[in-house]
Amino acid sequence: METYATALSYAIPGFIVLILIEYLISRWKKIPVNEGMDTISSISSGITNTLKSLIGLTVIILSYEWMVEHLALIEIKSTILIYILTFIGLDFVGYWSHRFNHTINVFWNRHIIHHSSEEFNLACALRQNVSAIVAIYFFLYIPLALVGIPANIVAFVAPIHFFAQFWYHTRLINKMGFLEHIIVTPSHHRVHHAINDEYLDKNYSEIFIFWDKLFGTFQEELPDKPPIYGVKKPVNSWNPFFINFMHIWGILKDAWRTQNWLDKIRIWFMPTGWRPEDVKEKYPIQIITNPYSRQKYKTESSLVLKLWSWIQLVITVALMYYLLISVGDLEFIEIVNYAIFLAISIFAYTSLMDRHIISLFAECIKLAMGLYFIFYYGSWFDIDTIFQGATFVVLGYIIISFLLSIYFQLIERNYNSHSIQQTA
Repeated sequence: METYATALSYAIPGFIVLILIEYLISRWKKIPVNEGMDTISSISSGITNTLKSLIGLTVIILSYEWMVEHLALIEIKSTILIYILTFIGLDFVGYWSHRFNHTINVFWNRHIIHHSSEEFNLACALRQNVSAIVAIYFFLYIPLALVGIPANIVAFVAPIHFFAQFWYHTRLINKMGFLEHIIVTPSHHRVHHAINDEYLDKNYSEIFIFWDKLFGTFQEELPDKPPIYGVKKPVNSWNPFFINFMHIWGILKDAWRTQNWLDKIRIWFMPTGWRPEDVKEKYPIQIITNPYSRQKYKTESSLVLKLWSWIQLVITVALMYYLLISVGDLEFIEIVNYAIFLAISIFAYTSLMDRHIISLFAECIKLAMGLYFIFYYGSWFDIDTIFQGATFVVLGYIIISFLLSIYFQLIERNYNSHSIQQTA
């Protein structure tokens, strides 16, 4: 965990710098690729995934280390060959796990968050799940185990393979010549994120595009078919927790409502989006059939609320960064407490962005937890070692956040509603 936290402490500033560079270039080129609330939601989603990883919130059915120990047939001596095979092997795993996530109903819940943005930019690359609690794709690692790739090598290469998938989430890079035949490029991945019928469920590859060409899932970006981004069933929320679990909630409701007992079981393993006929007829849901007429999700947001949402994000990133650099100095229960606080904070301000009243309840919990931790530990997890008085800054932020949430939900919103009624 400490090694992973250290890697993230270097990677996250890099991600943020690249997102800012993309934004500046997009303004210079007059190509709008960012929407404020969407970007905040994307980065916040990345933070929730990081918190999940830090506290080890994943159930491993069968560890890779056990598979290597019991299944390895050979032992590779060449160091260079080990790293090359590991990278290619992880890419093979990535292709098939990605494909399963797209094509099997229950597994789509593990991946919907990544496709939920209606924009396509570097920030949306950070939309990663917290819902994949169980590591179910262990069987895909069997080829790596058979050739005796050590577990520590896989653990080292995996973050590199994962971070290498960040750069191609952009609209600012056009086709890349001969590289289009070798690696996944922004053009390939724009196709993957699109909801156009021509592009749906194509280009699952993560680093090397030849997997799609080999297994028949490749689609080139067409000049007369601009990609439209998002998901067929719009999520209509900025809250990453709602987005992470809304698909499985929909499956649960359909399984409960259908009168067909076979459908109650098979709905979980049918193709993504499949619903029982009786439920589909009685409980219709909004599905985008014409992507070109899709209206993007927007919420009623004053300039002050937008500014406060950005401030909330910056403070949350700063608090998470302190957690990353302090992991080695904190007890596990302190890491868990800190992660829960940040998760509730993200839930609160993204719900406020949605103008959902539940944000007030989340702010109450956040305030109570923050006060408890400060008084129980005597400071905000020893943050005063960074600079004197840092605990009071955190305390001030928690109180201001609570008061502003009341203002936005109960005062500003009521005032705006009253003004609209008077105008009408």
